[in-house]
Amino acid sequence: MVKPISRPSSQYSLNALELLGQLVREGRLNKVLTTTDLAARAGISRALLQRIERGDTGCSIGAVFEVAAICGVPLFEQEQRQLASRLAFQREKMALLPKAARSRAKGVKDDF
Repeated sequence: MVKPISRPSSQYSLNALELLGQLVREGRLNKVLTTTDLAARAGISRALLQRIERGDTGCSIGAVFEVAAICGVPLFEQEQRQLASRLAFQREKMALLPKAARSRAKGVKDDF
């Protein structure tokens, strides 16, 4: 099957991609990363990173998510809240357990 030259996109998705690209750029600048450095860390080309920052609709979603994660851009606010509440529950649970019931962290043996 022949790949279509252009695919119609809604204004909502275009605005979302543009916003995500701006957030990625802002995150990259806040972390003081050059486009070359960030592209190397994400395993993509510098040109693809520039397209992501522009909000191009033809970018791979995996590449976009990887770049966003490296830049510290939160993607799923609801999942982050759920994770934070689970972590808080675990901390409360651990505080109630006696120390004898907690698992001990094994130390690293680096004797040679």
